[in-house]
Amino acid sequence: MNDNQEFIDILLQNKRIIYKVCFMYARDNDDINDLYQDVVLNLWKAYQSFKGHSSISTWIYRIALNTCITSLRKKKNNDYVALKQDIDLLDDCEHDEFLKQMYELIHRLDNVDKMYIMLWLDEKNYDEIAEIVGVSRNNVAIRLHRIKEKLKKMSDQ
Repeated sequence: MNDNQEFIDILLQNKRIIYKVCFMYARDNDDINDLYQDVVLNLWKAYQSFKGHSSISTWIYRIALNTCITSLRKKKNNDYVALKQDIDLLDDCEHDEFLKQMYELIHRLDNVDKMYIMLWLDEKNYDEIAEIVGVSRNNVAIRLHRIKEKLKKMSDQ
């Protein structure tokens, strides 16, 4: 199998990860699509240098998170007005209203907190989150505890 086909197979197997990260950092569907394309481009650029020291999903998470956060920093420096603010990607969820409220709270978190809670919601254990983010396991535990407390306070308001 050639590198192109191998890369396409990896993308197809992991598109849910990429989409989820983009969703957490996007303001609307256009942002999601733009971020998705940026992530895929950065994955392709880095694919030849992937040595397999971590799992492919850890590598994808790391590149996707870095791409999205970098994109947001660039947009912060440029003033712009989004044409559409409402995002309704959870239409078909059975717990629709609860999930919408939860994601609204998560979207109010800062970029780094979003990253931690998204990985935790994706059922990554503390060791996996530590590897993806590049911090200690203890740091992950403390950070997640604080984020959960912050979300509880936000939901009570």
